[in-house]
Amino acid sequence: MALPSERTGRVIIALTTVFFLTGLYALLLCSFLPVPNISFLRVIATDSHYKYFVLLIIPTTSYFVIANWVGWQYFSNS
Repeated sequence: MALPSERTGRVIIALTTVFFLTGLYALLLCSFLPVPNISFLRVIATDSHYKYFVLLIIPTTSYFVIANWVGWQYFSNS
């Protein structure tokens, strides 16, 4: 199996950075900065409940997948 190209790695890092900065804005900065004219950032800034759901579903899902895999390994090796 071939390794991914350098371009693929750069795209992943860029998308991760954009997601992190959007999450940082949603959780911390939207309370202190004026509401922007960009539509999806305006939705994030004015929402008071679901903006946390989008950011927290990723680590929660990752934890569930890892815990499920570890449990399956214990079950299959017992």
